[in-house]
Amino acid sequence: MNLTDIKRIGVCGAGTMGAGIAQVFAQSGFDVVLFDLSKEVLLTAEKLIAANLAKAVEKNKISEQQKNEALSRISFIDDLKALKADLVIEAIVEKLEVKEKLFAELAAINNVNTIFASNTSSLSITAIAKSISNSKRFVGLHFFNPAHLMNLVEIIQAVETSDETIMTMKELCAKIGKTAVVCKNSPGFIVNRVARNFYTESLQILEDNAAKMENIDALLESAGFKMGPFKLMDTIGNDINFAVTSSLYNSFHQVAKFRPSRIQEQNVVSGNLGKKTGKGFYNYE
Repeated sequence: MNLTDIKRIGVCGAGTMGAGIAQVFAQSGFDVVLFDLSKEVLLTAEKLIAANLAKAVEKNKISEQQKNEALSRISFIDDLKALKADLVIEAIVEKLEVKEKLFAELAAINNVNTIFASNTSSLSITAIAKSISNSKRFVGLHFFNPAHLMNLVEIIQAVETSDETIMTMKELCAKIGKTAVVCKNSPGFIVNRVARNFYTESLQILEDNAAKMENIDALLESAGFKMGPFKLMDTIGNDINFAVTSSLYNSFHQVAKFRPSRIQEQNVVSGNLGKKTGKGFYNYE
């Protein structure tokens, strides 16, 4: 499939990432179908996208007309059978078996030429691709949070991903104003593999009582980082961040530098996931 063949984008999962991805494509002129099993989650996603676009209008980045046009291009659905598109991007829970099941169902209802992509942060693209026939059309397409603001997208080439699929995704990223980086199917890809040390070392310093989290955040922000590690983990979601660290830890056979933090684990167990729950390392209530 070539770039000119891609007219309709399907996004599975209407959480923060899925909503952001849907917004990006809608602003770039694509018709978008955003799917989630939960009507409540879909309603929240619709409000989030509207708020993001309204903020862009306030900052004179887009016009009121462009905002309305983008919103009109997005359909919100809770029926998976209606999710038919030229490109389908998955942004659901980081569990391999759940993703495999989803893609098997999507492959059964979509065209044989439909390109399937996973927004996974760390799971094997090759492993997920096994759930569909003709895995040459399966690729990793990893956006970063918040998707409507972050310019980088990792394109992950699995063992059987065709060069044609990779080229089409590179052209697509350019069309939606993103900078694409192509990488092989390695645990954590590029960014999350590098970023683990940003998180795990900061958490280790906190566990060792060497410094308070506020001071660690302040020090790293003073060194040029836009957001300190604890603020960033709260923004991403401690559940997501912890899951990615755990995945890399196991993928690299329990290498000590990737060991998940007990402190972050306690946040996840207690439901203190960050901004989305009102409390994480910091209190947002």
